Amino acid sequence: MSASKPSATAPIDTAGLPGKRVRLGADRPMPLDSGLDLGPFTVAYQTYGTLNADRSNAVLVCHALTGDHYVLDRHPVTGKAGWWEQMIGPGKPVDTDRYFVICSNVIGGCMGSTGPAEADPATGRPYGLNFPVITIADMVRAQKLLIDHLGIEQLFAVIGGSMGGMQVLQWAVSYPEAVYAAIPIATASIHSAQNIAFHEVGRQAIMADPEWAGGDYLNQDRRPQRGLAVARMAAHITYLSETALHRKFGRNLQDRTTVTYGFDADFQVESYLRHQGISFVERFDANSYLYITRAMDYFDLAADHGGALVNAFLPNGKPTPVRFCLVSFSSDWLFPTRESRAVVHALNAAAANVSFVEVETDKGHDAFLLDEPEFHQVIRGFLEGCAEHRGLTARRHARTA
Repeated sequence: MSASKPSATAPIDTAGLPGKRVRLGADRPMPLDSGLDLGPFTVAYQTYGTLNADRSNAVLVCHALTGDHYVLDRHPVTGKAGWWEQMIGPGKPVDTDRYFVICSNVIGGCMGSTGPAEADPATGRPYGLNFPVITIADMVRAQKLLIDHLGIEQLFAVIGGSMGGMQVLQWAVSYPEAVYAAIPIATASIHSAQNIAFHEVGRQAIMADPEWAGGDYLNQDRRPQRGLAVARMAAHITYLSETALHRKFGRNLQDRTTVTYGFDADFQVESYLRHQGISFVERFDANSYLYITRAMDYFDLAADHGGALVNAFLPNGKPTPVRFCLVSFSSDWLFPTRESRAVVHALNAAAANVSFVEVETDKGHDAFLLDEPEFHQVIRGFLEGCAEHRGLTARRHARTA
């Protein structure tokens, strides 16, 4: 694959995407951490399975940075399978024969929920950089409005990995009475300096692309695809382990028997990263990438609780009622196990109900998206234990939302 500039593509036609949508914040705009308000705004979401009669079997799935709400469906832009079909579906650990699964595209995203690529009601033109800066807590506030709209008082479980895990933690802290069980995976309570640094490299790559046009590229019919592709390439390296990269590519050459003594993709790993970058620009908006990475950078769960993480899990001075299961992966250097342990220690100090598993794997951060039998057994076992404790029987279907 050559190093040529990705071909220009039209912006995603979110109006034509399959799925459900709800308009929120029309009567009362949603306050943001920045001090601004957002409303009205749209949340795009998908549901799978059936909501039972007492609405007690709802599981909210929170997606990661470059994910969306198509966890099972074939993706309408890429045509690829849903991003968490390993985990969710009939008979899977998150069993859609038993649970009513909800997944929404975060605000600030680009797959139907309101974000910088969507039209600003005040102007009728894409927000661009006029979209307010958002936080993980803002994303969760929007999800809570969606859950309220669906008439669900308490979620049986909230689950997610990476940035999705940040949302899970925020849910448990912001709305402890509305969450029965929380499963934060491959995540942390605060974004590290190293991760902020990686994000800044990606943002600078986007903003250095002349086609970014100061963030106004949609109004000028331009696309900063080269910058976005480079941002994706840099980030994708962090999702893998050195062992996984070596096993998959080593120093193997790409469609040649000798090096070219030039700057084409001589190595398979180079070609792989270029493919990741080029395919990413087909389904993602550059400004959304800026906004969502910034939200992750600002995440610091202890900051609003006197700098002590334990206080986040002591609502009204009492131990949180949420039951937790945290999972980390031994080869994940983006969100290493020590960051999950820090959350576990805070939960233990708060006398919370918590279990923790570090899964041995050499697949790196992305292991939560892959076929990891031990990981899947942990999730299945935890959910089944919670269901038994709650008296939630299997296939108890009576109502849809």
